[in-house]
Amino acid sequence: MDIDWEVEIGGGAPVIEAHWPGFIDLRAHPERINEIAEASEFPPLADLLLKLNSLISPVWTSKCDVWRPEQGGLACYIDLIPKDESVFCEWKRAEGFCRTLTSQMIADDVSDCGATATLVVRQAVTNQAEGFGITAYFSADVASPEAAIVAFSNAIQSKAFHQAREQS
Repeated sequence: MDIDWEVEIGGGAPVIEAHWPGFIDLRAHPERINEIAEASEFPPLADLLLKLNSLISPVWTSKCDVWRPEQGGLACYIDLIPKDESVFCEWKRAEGFCRTLTSQMIADDVSDCGATATLVVRQAVTNQAEGFGITAYFSADVASPEAAIVAFSNAIQSKAFHQAREQS
């Protein structure tokens, strides 16, 4: 798997609008997962969204999308907002979060799955504050695009990731 991260902040860069009009708060209402069309169409995404919005997750999700690129395969993105306010408020902490997560995914060694993952630090707006979130992009040209989602899911749940995140 190709794994990378980048920062897109400033003039004209996309901003994560966490509480957009169609927002479904899976933290408070996980039973509403079936209302998210992308999750219904791609069950590995539904599983990941539930994990990312669980009590033990360091992030929560605000938006996602799934599409088929022109060359085939599958692509998706998930907008993530850190639960930890100090990570949310400082872009350097969000950058550290991305470094830690990509390192964990590399350590999990899923290099042969034919998928890519890119984490992008972006400005984010919630009902309460402005800060920084992460858009996680996944794509795969292979018959099993689930590999990118599974690798991300494993990395974000790993003990090593949680220990490193606490130190960042």
